[in-house]
Amino acid sequence: MRRHAVVEVAHGSRSARTVALTFHGNGDPALAHSLLDQVERAGARISVFVVGTWLVAHPEMAQRILQGRHDLGNHTMHHKPMRHLTAADAHREVGECAAVLRRTAGTPGRWFRASGTQKTTSVIRSAAAAAGYSTCVSYDVDGLDWQDPQPTTVRQAVLDNVQPGSIISLHLGHQVTVEALPQILAGLAAKRLKPATLSELLG
Repeated sequence: MRRHAVVEVAHGSRSARTVALTFHGNGDPALAHSLLDQVERAGARISVFVVGTWLVAHPEMAQRILQGRHDLGNHTMHHKPMRHLTAADAHREVGECAAVLRRTAGTPGRWFRASGTQKTTSVIRSAAAAAGYSTCVSYDVDGLDWQDPQPTTVRQAVLDNVQPGSIISLHLGHQVTVEALPQILAGLAAKRLKPATLSELLG
């Protein structure tokens, strides 16, 4: 069967008044619960790209994310640097995470994000296609929370660079993200930008 071409997307329509807050799903589940609770109290929805080993260790997180009507996507099984993997290893990384998602969420999700790189390669896109994904989701705003800086640094990284249609990269499992999120949500509201899921932003 012929596979469809896989596209890489870094942002949505620049005429949209929506943005996508996307999170790498890994780390302490208590921080994930705290962030999800905060997002939902604000009436926002997000997209979470889960690492497969995280879902194996914490399978309940799949339903917790879906119950909030958030998007759930694939962020590989072990979060290896994908640009350095062989084609066979890349296929395994995507395919194994998709299998864990099917088992815990009932679906592999629509979206794939490569680990260890902002941009994909033909090898990565081929691995995504083999697992049934047609879109590799990159981003145009890096929240820098993975560096564990001060919350103001994360807030500024997002709000100074966000545009209509932006896809913002953030992380579960970092305390600074939980602390910065209220200011990020307030700042987006001040710019008249609404956080939406990738399904809403990209259609």
